[in-house]
Amino acid sequence: MQGRQYTAQARIALSNPGPVIAEFCEHMVEHNAEVRDGPDGPELRLGAIRARFSREGETTLVDVAAPDLEGLYLARMSVASHILEFAGDDPPVIAWTGDGGEIVRPPNFQILEVVGCRMVTPHMRRLTLAGENVSRFAGLEALHLNIMVQHPEIEEPQWPRVGTNGVIVWERPDLRPLMRKYTVRALDLAAGTLDIDFVLHDDAGPGSGLAARAAVGDRIGVVGPGGGGLVAADWYLFAGDETALPAIARMLENLPAGTRGKVFLEVADAAEVQPLTTPSGMVVEWLFRDGRAAGSTTLLIDAVRATPFPAEGEKIYLWAGCEFEAFRAIRAFARQEKRLPNTDHLVVSYWRRGTAGDD
Repeated sequence: MQGRQYTAQARIALSNPGPVIAEFCEHMVEHNAEVRDGPDGPELRLGAIRARFSREGETTLVDVAAPDLEGLYLARMSVASHILEFAGDDPPVIAWTGDGGEIVRPPNFQILEVVGCRMVTPHMRRLTLAGENVSRFAGLEALHLNIMVQHPEIEEPQWPRVGTNGVIVWERPDLRPLMRKYTVRALDLAAGTLDIDFVLHDDAGPGSGLAARAAVGDRIGVVGPGGGGLVAADWYLFAGDETALPAIARMLENLPAGTRGKVFLEVADAAEVQPLTTPSGMVVEWLFRDGRAAGSTTLLIDAVRATPFPAEGEKIYLWAGCEFEAFRAIRAFARQEKRLPNTDHLVVSYWRRGTAGDD
């Protein structure tokens, strides 16, 4: 039996709706949405969320549905923000009716309090944050969140509100917080806390600077969870530098006991090594830069390239997170040399040498 569906509608006066809606559909397909031609216009599905477009006189009618208010909020925000973007110099007025009128704050937003700070290694600081609903970050499908880094000119934190058009509005948009993505390193559901590890840089970016300044009692806004997950495989290869270490560590802790594979972790020196919980079949190797600048070596790609892969017939999964040039090299190796399909690898760039800190 299907549960309740939350629905909302908007009538939008678009002077040239065809190209705008087509661009929106094309953009959503890139984010794994399914699009088909309905009787009155295109219909999109992304998981359990649905959006339909049709014409009603001179206006475009958008109808969205989701199984919960958070999904409805995300559907309204996605439709409205992209239509405003793709409409160019003639942005339309968008107002939603139906469910969701009571949404004042984004449902995926919450304010957490810093209840602990400690150095894990000389360049890794852990913040422990407490809140009423940290359980939403349990599981590897909830691996990431976005942290709000408040503008330095703001004395009191600025929190997001939801406008009548479904898009986030700020009291001072010129001083709105920056968003930085981080891994939820660990959770203590009984205590209602989660841990986030930050790499501290000499040229601190916004996230690193926030972590260095944080003190018990501070309030930090977070949005999430974001995507994550780990594909089931017979053999894994993980590779990452300090920025990916929290994600790799959490994934290792969640692997089945009999998992086999190899892990390469690049850090500044032996002082940055930290204890990890891994299945006995996962071999961890630490790679030390020993005075060389982060992002200036080929340690990760060299190690990955030299690793013997299992014989055919075993399911392989490669996961890597690192600096941009290493990301490009490892991704090219996975796709062009090993011919791994997209479902068998994920290689991401966490930062780029030459930009400040975690920017």
